[in-house]
Amino acid sequence: MTETSPGHHHLRFKTFVMILLVVIFSPVGNVLLGKGMKDLGPLTFGNPSEAIHAVLKIFTSPFIWLGIASLILFFVAYTLVLSWADYSFVQPAASIAYGVVALLGHFALHEPVAPLRWVGVFVICFGVFVVGRTPPRTTEHT
Repeated sequence: MTETSPGHHHLRFKTFVMILLVVIFSPVGNVLLGKGMKDLGPLTFGNPSEAIHAVLKIFTSPFIWLGIASLILFFVAYTLVLSWADYSFVQPAASIAYGVVALLGHFALHEPVAPLRWVGVFVICFGVFVVGRTPPRTTEHT
C-alpha cells in the first residue's frame, strides 16, 4: 500500500479515529476514578471489616463506575487500533492523552499545574505531531 493509495487514507482515518477515542477515554476514565476516590476520602484496610466497608464504598460510587466504563472503552479502542497499526505509531500518537490529563486535572479537578509541567505537555504534544506525520503502518500484514 503506497502513501497516496485510497487504502492508505482509509487506514490513516480509522487509525486517527481510534486514537482519538483512546485519547478521550483514557484520561476521562482516570479523572473519573480520581474524582470518585477523592470524594470517598482516605480509606483504611486495617481489618476485614474496614476492608469490606472500603470496597463497598468504592463500588457504590457512580464516578468509579463511570471511570471503569470509560477505561473499558479505552481498552477496546486501544486493542482495535493495535490490530492494524504499528505499536511504534500508536503509543506515541496516543501520548497526546498526557495533555488531556493535564487539562482535565487543572480544569475538572482544580489541581494546580506548574509552568514547567505545561512545557513538558507541550513537548509531548509536539512529539505527537511529528509522529502523526508518519504512516500508521510500516510493516506488512501477515
